[in-house]
Amino acid sequence: MLSDVMEDYVKAIYVLQSEEGPPVSTSAIAGYLDKTPPSVTDMLGKLADRGLVDREPYKGVELTPEGEAVALEVVRHHRLLEAFLAEQLDYDWSEVHDEADALEHHISEELERRMAAVLGNPDVDPHGDPIPSADLEPIEETGGARLADHAVGDRLVVTRVSDRDDEELEYLADAGITPGTTIEIIDVAPFGLVTVRTPGGEQGLPAEIARSIRVEEAPESGENDDRPRDVDAI
Repeated sequence: MLSDVMEDYVKAIYVLQSEEGPPVSTSAIAGYLDKTPPSVTDMLGKLADRGLVDREPYKGVELTPEGEAVALEVVRHHRLLEAFLAEQLDYDWSEVHDEADALEHHISEELERRMAAVLGNPDVDPHGDPIPSADLEPIEETGGARLADHAVGDRLVVTRVSDRDDEELEYLADAGITPGTTIEIIDVAPFGLVTVRTPGGEQGLPAEIARSIRVEEAPESGENDDRPRDVDAI
């Protein structure tokens, strides 16, 4: 059995590895978990001893197949809990992350199965993050490119947003920018502010938030086009 802390580390490595690719540096893990580098180094040694990570001197770590399986199970618990809290208990999407963090280590496989059944075996959580299947098959985590990497005139669909910052999620909810929202970039300021047109109007997104939003190209316009429109132009 792994401790909750060990599972937290394995999940953190999984998330960072899916975002930037392996190997994952000690400093990145320390920043993600708010730990000191020496404590991270000590824990990575323990995870390596258990065969959960491979270490590359002076570079970082990468999950082994055994480590990835552990991570996928914790991630499945976490994202199912987020979906259950939001859909069944009326939690706001900005509230579910911390609750899921506290519960993910302690739910039984039976509770996991029942939650999934009640939810209709969802593919994604409220933030658009993919939920691993019950058989823990590896999944595609990217969900598209970052909004910050696109240019003026690009018409896009939001696919997922980072769930790490409650204030950012509240900001995006107020702006009407959630997974599935179609947006169009209308300006990118030199200091990184990205202005987008949404179904509810224009919204300015600071560079940090624009980097936390994943998007894909929107479908071509058609008779059912839901493209955001400038009401003054109609």
